[in-house]
Amino acid sequence: MVDLISQYEKIKDEVKSEFDRVLDSAAFINGPLVREFQSDLESYLGVKHVIPCANGTDALQVAIMAYNFPSGTEILVPSFTYVATVEVIALLGFKPVFVEVYPDSFNIDLDDLESKISEKTKAIVPVHLYGQCVDMEGLMNLAKQHNLVVIEDTAQAIGADYTFRDGRKVKAGTIGNVGATSFFPSKNLGCYGDGGAIMTNNDELAGKMRMIVNHGQSKRYYHDSIGVNSRLDSLQAAVLKVKLRRLDQYNQARIEVANRYDAAFQPTGLITPPYRSTFTSHVFHQYTVKLADDVDRDGLNQYLADRGIPSMIYYPVPCHLQGAYRYYGYTEGDFPLTEDLCSRVISFPIHTEMDEEQQQIIIDGVLDFIG
Repeated sequence: MVDLISQYEKIKDEVKSEFDRVLDSAAFINGPLVREFQSDLESYLGVKHVIPCANGTDALQVAIMAYNFPSGTEILVPSFTYVATVEVIALLGFKPVFVEVYPDSFNIDLDDLESKISEKTKAIVPVHLYGQCVDMEGLMNLAKQHNLVVIEDTAQAIGADYTFRDGRKVKAGTIGNVGATSFFPSKNLGCYGDGGAIMTNNDELAGKMRMIVNHGQSKRYYHDSIGVNSRLDSLQAAVLKVKLRRLDQYNQARIEVANRYDAAFQPTGLITPPYRSTFTSHVFHQYTVKLADDVDRDGLNQYLADRGIPSMIYYPVPCHLQGAYRYYGYTEGDFPLTEDLCSRVISFPIHTEMDEEQQQIIIDGVLDFIG
């Protein structure tokens, strides 16, 4: 699904040079490279504060912890997402309240979201799924009306641009009260292990989160809050520092791959290419299509696998039907659009190093199967 080896070949001299800096300094955690990457990412995103951490799941958890929500808090979240988004809510003892998504963009449905707001609702976690932003202007208006915190899950949309109705353009993850992202190796901006970051323009909140990621301490051995151990390794920061300089280039390469897929699949009538919202760029963390009802998805998946062509299903089971979350009382049929998508979507390889010849093999395999 991704080609990290070919990507590394183009940047290995720079990566090794930055690795040498870390190894020579022996500052393996929170060293100078972490601070440099933090500063670089703040500049790129146009945000006041970036707090590096150990992974994207921790980023979401720390953001929620910083608010000290009361017991019984409900947090609105789409069911069509990776489980980590929901996992941290439940782990902290709060109740995830699931929300339907739009059938075209696959992002959270604002009408359904508004209908789920209760007196116990304290926050919303919108997920910028597959690489394009939620309608954040509409969502922020709702949040303001109901005095709700917004924590953006930007793990799949780092580098995407959101355009407000007045023409103002900002980066994904910088619109809500807090943004959280992952640097898992396959992400558009990925390291060579685990890594994550939290973003905010709120000085006080940034201070809280900096303490939380470091055992709740602002001064060594003086712990002012309950925290966690979630710090970014300097070696990972070194990789990210090199890759961040190329993030726009990487995202553009993904867009070009997506354009070629669109041109090939649109005429079939059996494959619906990804919808592109007018208010956001799409950086295509995944190229995810919706198959017609009469296309055998499992058969296509196996047909491609037999020819050495990878494909993936993100996600086959919605969060509200996962065994771990049955406790909340949801049943099949509660979210028909989400459940329909889970039965019909499939993702094809997309990465920064894909050339037209490689892609044509994938396209031919798909078209051969669907006839």
